[in-house]
Amino acid sequence: MPKNEGVSRSVVRRLPRYYRFLGDLLKKDVTRISSRELAQLMQLTASQIRQDLNCFGGFGQQGYGYNVAALHKEIANIMGLNKLNGTILLGAGNLGRTIAKHMHFESSGFRLEGIFDVNPQIIGQALNGLVVQDVAGLSAFCEAHRPRAAILCIPKEVAYDCAKELMALGVNCFWNFSHYDLTLNFEGAVVENVHLGDSLMTLCYQINAYYADEEASGLSGKAK
Repeated sequence: MPKNEGVSRSVVRRLPRYYRFLGDLLKKDVTRISSRELAQLMQLTASQIRQDLNCFGGFGQQGYGYNVAALHKEIANIMGLNKLNGTILLGAGNLGRTIAKHMHFESSGFRLEGIFDVNPQIIGQALNGLVVQDVAGLSAFCEAHRPRAAILCIPKEVAYDCAKELMALGVNCFWNFSHYDLTLNFEGAVVENVHLGDSLMTLCYQINAYYADEEASGLSGKAK
């Protein structure tokens, strides 16, 4: 049975936030913090924090709280940040280039080992210390380097075939920007789908909710 198999996805999604907030506290030389204080910083409840951390054994002491450095390290271990997962990136267009250049892969548990594209004008260019390779060499590269994960910055129309080929090559984990939901057809894959448009539409909803009373008041005034 995989480690922490029973942990819900919502708890897992909060782990990076814990790690980030604790890292900020370390930079401010904060050595310990209570669940109540951490909850106030993160806009959660103290009970939520205790429940989340208890999924992994619990790390606080009653009357003392949490040792910030120790908890920060434990959460890094839980997420596996102490090991680097070999990773390839497919699609070196605008989005792929931005991710390759600006993501801090190694501090997030990954090592970018190869970048691939189909565009002859992009193939051969240097990007983040790597040379963009022709996707025709993908099979040989995977056989030689055995990457665990792939970042997909490719069109939706080719995502299925690309993922199918990668899984046949032993790459089963995906950070997927293609707007094609890989979980629909690849049950055995580990997938983190990233839909930037969904995030923007969520913001749109929140903006409309935020200004709803103001707009309603304006309409009411006009009606008079």
